[in-house]
Amino acid sequence: MIEAAGGLVMDAEGRIAVVHRPRYDDWSLPKGKLDRGEAHEQAALREVEEEIGLRCELGEELPETRYADHKGRPKRVRYWRMTVLGGEFEPNDEVDEMRWLEPAEALALLSYDFDRDLVRS
Repeated sequence: MIEAAGGLVMDAEGRIAVVHRPRYDDWSLPKGKLDRGEAHEQAALREVEEEIGLRCELGEELPETRYADHKGRPKRVRYWRMTVLGGEFEPNDEVDEMRWLEPAEALALLSYDFDRDLVRS
């Protein structure tokens, strides 16, 4: 089982950060795999900062998702609602674009049902 963590990052207006990953040409929520010995909470904050440059604070934990990754391996992702403390997005190798979207706009753009389910929650 691949373990990962990420965030439903929201700004002060209630918009959600949605990211484009050029490697997969998809739109998703920021997330990534845990480092060895890392707690899910730490990984969620680290991955969000690495992918979108924002330092965040954890809020409530959201329902986890389980699915097979692009190589067919089982994957579990734990997510937290996050609020932004600071930082700024800069395109990078993993994420070349980030958009702040109203929930309805995010639902229309996200590539995966499991991400849409999180937004609905």
